[in-house]
Amino acid sequence: MREFLRQILHYIQSVKIAPKNVVEMLILAVLIYLLFAWVKRSRAWALLRGLAVLFAFVVLANLLELNVISYIANRTLSILVIALLVLFQPELRAALEQIGQGRFVRGFFRVGRSQSAAWYPAEVVEAVIDATYVMAQNRTGALIVLEREISLTEYIKTGIRLDAVVSSALLINIFEHNTPLHDGAVIMQGEKVTAATCYLPLSQNMAIGKELGTRHRAAIGLSEETDSWIIVVSEETGQVSLAKRGELAQNLRPDELRNELMMIETEFQRSDLRKAAEKGASRRKKADKKQKAAKGGKQDAE
Repeated sequence: MREFLRQILHYIQSVKIAPKNVVEMLILAVLIYLLFAWVKRSRAWALLRGLAVLFAFVVLANLLELNVISYIANRTLSILVIALLVLFQPELRAALEQIGQGRFVRGFFRVGRSQSAAWYPAEVVEAVIDATYVMAQNRTGALIVLEREISLTEYIKTGIRLDAVVSSALLINIFEHNTPLHDGAVIMQGEKVTAATCYLPLSQNMAIGKELGTRHRAAIGLSEETDSWIIVVSEETGQVSLAKRGELAQNLRPDELRNELMMIETEFQRSDLRKAAEKGASRRKKADKKQKAAKGGKQDAE
């Protein structure tokens, strides 16, 4: 026993840990923690538990020398990776979309907007609010999607292209009962109603109340996968809700919805100002470097 402990101590002393190894271990620890946290929040947790049961069964078969079962299990390991990709395809896609929605990636791939032009000006917001509460009063179900930084091209393709100027009358007519365009969602891009009858992804969040129907689940689902803000008018209750960042604010009054929608432009302006400030700081640094290089050249010449 002493010899065994002495060998372990000698092995520990012989291991040299460089600073980069510590950094690597910390990065791996964080990544593993985030992976397990994501798995536990998603449907992958139930699938992984099922795979764990199957793995335990295979180990037990090997221990009990159940040769036929062990043979079949060993031959199927080669296709396990493909099977996992198929099983976890929705979860992997959602995870990649969430990574793509991060500030760093969004800032890198973001399409520039004119700082002088408002994306959702006050008159557009008022037109949307007027239409929303007319439909709420008449118990007309509606889904109005306001695109932000993440493109909704794939969802626009599922609907009928309009490219019409936003007006309250247009929105009311689109969602009127027994009309060709009333089913599905309207997608807005700034001052344009780009498409109608668009299909949105349903949220898989099991914590959503049963009293919320497909329309609300579609709004929450799109807000989970993109940064869009979605207005929902309930056909049953006439209540107005707003879905954003995977959450649903319900029973909003006109002034509350107005304040929320005005935040879209405020956030854009803050982002534009931040980018302008970063560009200005970068230019100043480059100018300082040029001045220092010029002074150094003059001193060398003297």
